[in-house]
Parts: sequence; structure tokens; C-alpha cells
Amino acid sequence: MNGAKPVVGIIANPVSARDIRRIVAYAGNMQITDRANIVLRLLAGLGAVGIERVMIMPENSGIRQHVVRGLERSSNLGEGRFPAVEYLDMPISASTGDSIEAARRMQAAGVAAIIVLGGDGTHRAVVGACGNVPIAGVSTGTNNAFPRFQEPTTVGIAVGLAVSDPKLSEIAFHDNKLLEVDIAGHREIALVDVAIVAERYVGARALWRAQNFKELFVTFAETEVIGMSVVAGLLDPVDRDTPEGRHVHFDNSNQPAWRLQAPIAPGVIETIGIESWGRLLPDQPIAVGAHSGSIAFDGERELSFTEGDHPTVTLRTNAFRTINVAACMNIGARSHLLSDQHGNRAPTSTTTQPQLEEPV
Repeated sequence: MNGAKPVVGIIANPVSARDIRRIVAYAGNMQITDRANIVLRLLAGLGAVGIERVMIMPENSGIRQHVVRGLERSSNLGEGRFPAVEYLDMPISASTGDSIEAARRMQAAGVAAIIVLGGDGTHRAVVGACGNVPIAGVSTGTNNAFPRFQEPTTVGIAVGLAVSDPKLSEIAFHDNKLLEVDIAGHREIALVDVAIVAERYVGARALWRAQNFKELFVTFAETEVIGMSVVAGLLDPVDRDTPEGRHVHFDNSNQPAWRLQAPIAPGVIETIGIESWGRLLPDQPIAVGAHSGSIAFDGERELSFTEGDHPTVTLRTNAFRTINVAACMNIGARSHLLSDQHGNRAPTSTTTQPQLEEPV
């Protein structure tokens, strides 16, 4: 931005959490007004720490109208709570392509960070298009293994601090792993998991049944999430910082070596047969064992393959950056970055001592 004040981007996917899992499982359906209120909470947090300008992805589902109404109401009341908002001038397709195009345009415009509203699929789309711009996630999707559940107001404050205060540069940004899939010379990425499914027909993209699963590759495996990665988490957890992942082989026979109950979709707990599992080390391409089938990226099937395609999966570390919300808020508190200081004296804590009555 050539020394100018930092600009933050917001990509709010209006169609996240609207796949087949709303019908066959018990997935939620976040309303447009709720998504708009999240955007307003983000803007309030950004404005509170001095961010003056924000770029937002346009859409035609109604989020923009609610946000504009909220901004106008605040302006009429003279509150001065929000930064100036600029909507990108771009075509709208009401598909994942909008998030990809918005991320590209924001990266080209030099934004300091992008806040993403969506699930694993939306975050994957943005990471694949935003270059080296750090992101911060707000969970509004069906499966939210990658974006953590965090209050949007706090996310806005943390992002604003991260991109504008040099004191936070060493701790504000977190390096993340991803999975790189090469299939017949075509490259795709996944932030959380890659699942190999026996059937080639993609059909309903979202994974919500464990039938015909062959292999699973994960960047991290936590036990408290929903989705395919929890299978690896219940077998052998690995956190987001450890430079390795997990590789699981399924067994759909009547007598697998292990049986595991895993919550692979909201309200859906499947019994899954396991053949084996092990560590997935960085920068070592692993050939997919199945000769044909389909590949799911972060819970959604996107590609089919045949014997001649020879797909491989590789774990990459330090692949993209996110903003460490907790670290930014903790350092912000200790450094009094949110305090209204006068002069050069920082606020000090005081302890009130109990008053003892004099004896009569």
C-alpha cells in the first residue's frame, strides 16, 4: 500500500452451510441477517483500533443491504464507529467463484489481511487465490474444522491490531499446513483433509456417508471438530503446529482391524472400519492407492480420477498465514494497545486494601 494506512478485506460467503448436509444431517442454516450482523461486528472491531477503510465482496443475497442500513443508522446517530466501506466492482455468480475472484482482487489491491466468513470450503477457496495475504476466519459453514469459533467483534479488533501495530509483527501471524494434490499435472489444495472415495461419480459434493471411503490425508487431526479429519483425530491426534499430518486407510469389509464411531457431519455419527493409520511427513508425495474414484477436498468431492491419472498427495508446511487472534488480544492487553492513554504514562493496576476499624 506504499506506506498508506492498512486496508482490510472481508469475504462473506452468502451460500455457505447450504449443501446436502442440511437435508440428510442436522446442519444449521445461518440467515442473511445473521451474516450481515457478523460483518457489522467485524467492522466495529476494526474501527475501534483505527482501521479506516475496508473492502467487501459484493453479493446479491441481501447481506449488503443489511450492512449498508446498519452503517447509515450509525452515521445518522453520529457514532463514528465504523470504517469507510468499499464494495468491489466485480460480476456476481453466486458461486465459490465469487470468493476466489474477490480474493484475487483484494490481493492485487494490496489489502493487509482478509477476513473470511464461511466454512472449510470457503476458506480453501480464498487461500488458493489470495497469495501471501494473511487471513482470519469466522465460522459460518456446515463443517468448520479449519476456522475456529470466535466472536467476530474480537476478530475485527485482533486483525486491526495485527496489520497496524509493528509491535505485534512477530506473534500476530501463524504459519499453516496444507495438502497439495497432483492429478495428471493438475494441482489442487486442501486446508484440512483430502478423502479418496471409491465411486467416481461426484454427485452431491458434500461428504456425509462413510461408505466407499478408501484413504484419508489430514494436515491436523483434532478430536473436537466435525468432518472427516476427526477420524484421524480419534485415532492419533496431531495439532496445527506439529510439522506432520496423518494418513488413514479404511476397511469397508465385515471384519476390519478396528471400528471407530466418528461425527463426520452435524448430528451424523458413522461407524467406520479402519485398516491402518500413520504419520504423514512434509514434502513427501504419497501415491493414492486406489486405481480410480473421486477426491474430496475439505469435505467436498470435486475431482474424479482413473488408473492413468496417478494422483499424489503431499503435505506442505508454512504454506499460508492466518492471524493469531488470541495472541493479538493478549499482547494488546499487556501493551495497553486498547487503553486510552494521556501523556506518556501507561495505566497501572491498583489493589484496594480493606479498611480496618479501630478498636473501641
